[in-house]
Amino acid sequence: MEDDAAESMAREEVARISEALAARVEELEAERALTLLLARTDGLTGLLNRGAFTAALIDRLEAAQGSGERLALFVIDLDRFKHLNDSLGHHAGDQLLNEIGRRLKSGAKSGDLVCRLGGDEFAVIASGDQVARRAAALTQLLSQGHTIYGRTVSPGASIGVAVYPDDATDAVDLQRYADMALYRAKSAGGRRWSAFDTDLRLAGEARHSLEAELRRAIPAGEIVPWYQPVVDAADSRIVAVEVLARWNHPEKGLLAPGVFVPLAEELGLIGDLDAAIFASACQTTAPWVAQGLIDIVSCNVSPRELLDPGFSRDLLRRLKATDLPATALTVEITETFLVQDLGLARRHIERLASKGVRIALDDFGTGYSNLRALLQLPIHTVKLDQSLIGDVGRDPRVSKLVRAMLNAAKSLDARIVAEGVEDEAQALFLRAAGCDRMQGYLFARPMPAGEVEALIRQQAADLGPRAEPVEAAPVTALRARR
Repeated sequence: MEDDAAESMAREEVARISEALAARVEELEAERALTLLLARTDGLTGLLNRGAFTAALIDRLEAAQGSGERLALFVIDLDRFKHLNDSLGHHAGDQLLNEIGRRLKSGAKSGDLVCRLGGDEFAVIASGDQVARRAAALTQLLSQGHTIYGRTVSPGASIGVAVYPDDATDAVDLQRYADMALYRAKSAGGRRWSAFDTDLRLAGEARHSLEAELRRAIPAGEIVPWYQPVVDAADSRIVAVEVLARWNHPEKGLLAPGVFVPLAEELGLIGDLDAAIFASACQTTAPWVAQGLIDIVSCNVSPRELLDPGFSRDLLRRLKATDLPATALTVEITETFLVQDLGLARRHIERLASKGVRIALDDFGTGYSNLRALLQLPIHTVKLDQSLIGDVGRDPRVSKLVRAMLNAAKSLDARIVAEGVEDEAQALFLRAAGCDRMQGYLFARPMPAGEVEALIRQQAADLGPRAEPVEAAPVTALRARR
């Protein structure tokens, strides 16, 4: 009897333990399933996330290879989403992203996969039939207004589409081509869709080729400095040069910076490019400065370089390796950089200015017209953008604005350089308004070193030696004025 009771108890204990283990296994499996779901899901919209999208796209393409199905990839980017975030806050932005996700899910057809790639980017993997009709429907769906905090917002969306196997046969190329189509839609103003086509394919191939050529061209010395003269407003005598870049391409001929500088920035090559141009320009122009032919050599700096905390130290090190004195160098920075990181800008500018390097605020008047920067930073020169110069002397409103800007900069002891001067009427107005220096096609176009040297030496021979230049004092900090 006792043995039977003990055996019964043992069986009950085993059963209890088995049930507990089964329950725990089930619990762990549920937790694992939830973990896998969360790993594949965007936390805000509940859509598939980027990682799950990539895996799903590969799977769908593999299945399509066997079935012969055509697949379309729609890549979606909201228009003016940053403006919404800035004006109404990130919580409002999240509400809109949720709404966009809801609309995409509600508009999905059987077999569609809807994903949020991150930020304000979404994607839909769908059948490759009736692509144009589907793209137009998505564009219309995402352009409808939505009320947030009592305010109706309608940012709209740009859509790029690529089709398997018409455009690409693998996931990487299909997504790349859809992105190219998306970029074209956004460049055309947004609120529209664009499909990958032969033009984009040719452009992509040309870009890929240019990338490879650019990587080779920088160390090969094919990209060289050109120089645009800057003249004294009083007598039109050349007193400075601005350094610009030109690519002596072995097949395409001379290429302007707009062709390759943005590409260099995107590829992370802008530092190498600027360093090569800087070293060559400093060595070339140092004798011109030493002989009194000019007094300033002005170099532009990429905003990406300025965001490097070591930029100013590195520039001073590179300058020291040349024969150009620090006092003859002007570094041109843009207003947008000051807005991006005023603290870092201050450190760079003050370090350079302490060694005698002059600082110019480029494109003044096109963006924020940051007078605070003129008050707080040692800015020596303000360069009025050419977009302001075109109508001076013709449009009374533009003339008043430019005159006011000249007066503001002069009151802070900054030198004024006007860019883009193309006719005598502009020059006459700027002289009368108190502009110090000018540059533009009226005086000289950008040219290679040999031509500009010949020009300034001929000028010296015709006009005699130049008087010792009187440099503008740096704008002092507001606190120092007090």
